Amino acid sequence: MSPLIAAEVCYFLARDLGPDVEASFLESFSAGQLILAKLTERDITRMVELVRKYADLTKSGIGGADASVVALAERLRITEVATIDRRHFQVIRPAHCSAFTLLPEL
Repeated sequence: MSPLIAAEVCYFLARDLGPDVEASFLESFSAGQLILAKLTERDITRMVELVRKYADLTKSGIGGADASVVALAERLRITEVATIDRRHFQVIRPAHCSAFTLLPEL
C-alpha cells in the first residue's frame, strides 16, 4: 500500500469510525497483513508527471495520493487497483497496461 494512501485511510477511519479502528488498521501493518510500499525517487518523479498530466481531470486533479498508487502499480507491474475513487482511476492510463482493473468490480 502506498504510504500516502495509508495516511488517507487513517484520516478517514479516525474521523468516521474512531481511533480504535484507526489503530486496528495500523496494527495490520505490524502483523504483516498489509505491506507498506516504499516510494522511490523515480516514483516521486512519475507522481509529478501524473499530477501535471491529469491536472484538469477535476477541480483538484488526481493529487499525490492517487498518483502514488499509479506510480507504484507501474513499477510493480500491478494491473488491479482496489479503490472507491472510480472517477479518477477509470480515466488514468498507466504506462504498463491499457487501463487498470478496478476492484471491487461493479
